[in-house]
Amino acid sequence: MIEKVNMTMLTDFYEITMANGYFESGMKDEIAYFDMFFRVIPDKGGFAITAGLEQVIRYMQSLKFTEEDLEYLRAKDCFSEGFLDYLRNFHFECDVWAIPEGTPVFPYEPIVTVRGPVIQAQFLETMVLLLINHQSLIATKASRIVRAAKGRPVMEFGTRRAHGPSAAIYGARAAYIGGCSGTACTISDRDMGVTGLGTMAHSWVQMFPSEYEAFKAYASIYPDNCVLLVDTYNVLKSGIPTAIKVFQEMKPEKMGIRIDSGDVSYLTKKARAMLDAEGLQDCSIVISNSLDEYIIQDILLEGACIDSFGVGERMITAKSDPVFGGVYKLAALEKDGVIIPKMKISENIEKITNPGFKNLYRLFDKDTHHAIADVITLDGEAAPEGDAYEIFDPQAVWKRKKLNNFYAKNLRQQIFRHGELVYDMPSLEEIKEYCAGQIAGMWEEMRRFENPQTYYVDLSPKLWSLKNELLHDHNA
Repeated sequence: MIEKVNMTMLTDFYEITMANGYFESGMKDEIAYFDMFFRVIPDKGGFAITAGLEQVIRYMQSLKFTEEDLEYLRAKDCFSEGFLDYLRNFHFECDVWAIPEGTPVFPYEPIVTVRGPVIQAQFLETMVLLLINHQSLIATKASRIVRAAKGRPVMEFGTRRAHGPSAAIYGARAAYIGGCSGTACTISDRDMGVTGLGTMAHSWVQMFPSEYEAFKAYASIYPDNCVLLVDTYNVLKSGIPTAIKVFQEMKPEKMGIRIDSGDVSYLTKKARAMLDAEGLQDCSIVISNSLDEYIIQDILLEGACIDSFGVGERMITAKSDPVFGGVYKLAALEKDGVIIPKMKISENIEKITNPGFKNLYRLFDKDTHHAIADVITLDGEAAPEGDAYEIFDPQAVWKRKKLNNFYAKNLRQQIFRHGELVYDMPSLEEIKEYCAGQIAGMWEEMRRFENPQTYYVDLSPKLWSLKNELLHDHNA
């Protein structure tokens, strides 16, 4: 895991060649600002959920180059001895600001900003993107699936289908932030406190001479939480009748059945009727098998009788839209205390960046406390205020909207100051609870899956003017 293994060299090779180039060019102490942001919300959703900050913090705290690392770089025969000595004595000294985990976020908003010596600030790019992109992707997908479940618990069951060990471990964490009730990934329970959950596999049933013996053995071992898998052979003819027999004989304190195949709408309705007819109204019904938010939404509309869901591959891989697409771009330089804005310009409009060192404010309706717009400002600008503050869509400037009766909150917090951690990291439970509250504060129209309401992310007049000025200077 990232916290226990030195991951300093998990980086793109060009980060090291650029660092050597800055060193050899006498630029190692130049102060640079980099922003991490994303451009497109996965699944064409109304918002994304940011996650992974804790792992970014742990990575920054543990940055160091070992003698083994230095010998590897020396063997590449393209790095100066002076540069290798600089790495040997490396000490992290950047300032970092970030949006807390569990916050709904939108394209082009600075999720993480790093200020510091250019060698250090540039070098962080790969891991900041790796960690934030992955966990934000899974937290966003999990949030969609949890919303589709309409208050029913959703368990993350994707470990065996994840793209490697770290994806399973941190995917479980991200899914928990997004609202899942727990995970099948045991190590995520042990190391991060994501509640470990699970039932049985079909092989358990097959190991016994009969379904009855398999169920009875399980009920005797786990009387406090007896969930039986009823689709190994035939759900309606043998699975459920046998489960009912065992429940009536063994009387477990908590009982349930799980269905992992077939037409779950039909089967769960039949199962509920069969269980209720035998007085087992307290027996829960769990379903799994390649679920996502659309399938869950549809089967609930069909009247399926389901108490909880186990969701695997389509959540842990975000199968429908598996790339978060975050980027890490230079936003400014600093010389003698003066910030010099920088902007990437492209023929692709969506790739033009927002210059300068920035803040991000979220505006909330004073009556409902729902979020109504975000405003990106240059650092030092006052928070948006007034009885008739006007915002517009930077991608379509004719779309303007006047806001009143609102208050503003700065979404970003300082994480490191001169390399020292100044942020009180919340617990995973606190992040999950915070995330649920933040999602509840988004308008219902933004939470729908198809054609969600457009949310305005405005640039302050000062930042808008600066951006246009830089574009004009470039094209002059």
